[in-house]
Amino acid sequence: MYHFFAEPSQIQGTRIVITGNDVNHIKNVLRMKVGEEIAVSNGIDGKEYRCGIEEFKEGEIICGLRFIKEADVELPSKIYLFQGIPKSDKMEMIVQKAVELGVYEIIPVSAARSIVRFDEKKAKSRIIRWQGIAEAAAKQSRRSVIPEVKGVMSMKDALVYAESLDVKLIPYELAEDMKKTKKIVEDIEAGKSVAIFIGPEGGFEEKEIEAAIEKGFVPITLGKRILRTETAGSTVLSWLMYHFEK
Repeated sequence: MYHFFAEPSQIQGTRIVITGNDVNHIKNVLRMKVGEEIAVSNGIDGKEYRCGIEEFKEGEIICGLRFIKEADVELPSKIYLFQGIPKSDKMEMIVQKAVELGVYEIIPVSAARSIVRFDEKKAKSRIIRWQGIAEAAAKQSRRSVIPEVKGVMSMKDALVYAESLDVKLIPYELAEDMKKTKKIVEDIEAGKSVAIFIGPEGGFEEKEIEAAIEKGFVPITLGKRILRTETAGSTVLSWLMYHFEK
């Protein structure tokens, strides 16, 4: 079953209209025919609209609604990944894997040890690129929402943005108590929002860790081995997925 996203305005009663790049993909890549069934989500209400292709038009595909299914694929807690911007194209893989693992929102963070720096124009183009990867990963993993990739934030702004979230975690190499870390994760209640701060290559500076702790962040350990920045976020997300999935 192929899965696509549509704006809420494209789902009107029993009529669903597919537009944009998905038209070419359905028609010329997948070579789907009238009568075949697809799943459509609007990225908001968590529902999966099963519909049949009724007509191919110029620049759009008309589908008829068959039934609505409660997707029930999202985690019961919203998880926010604050990712220190890494070198090269590592961020693309980080976004892809985070979406597959159930993240709700991704916030790129320009930390003190971030080597890559973007001007406003380049940052905007990267966000567009990363958002496209998030959408593709959401389709592949049959998510009912498309996680948003926010604009690049400074560490200071990111800490302020995370203030209202319920649980705030920051992996730190000097936090060595795995029993404590396990207890912290096990005690997170479903429905509580979770912030995860991951440093860039080289990790966070000590003053950044101190600023995070002052804002209510809890240092946790990722084990006895030092993980790369592109591995660390996926590790914590995997723990949370295992904890929340029923």
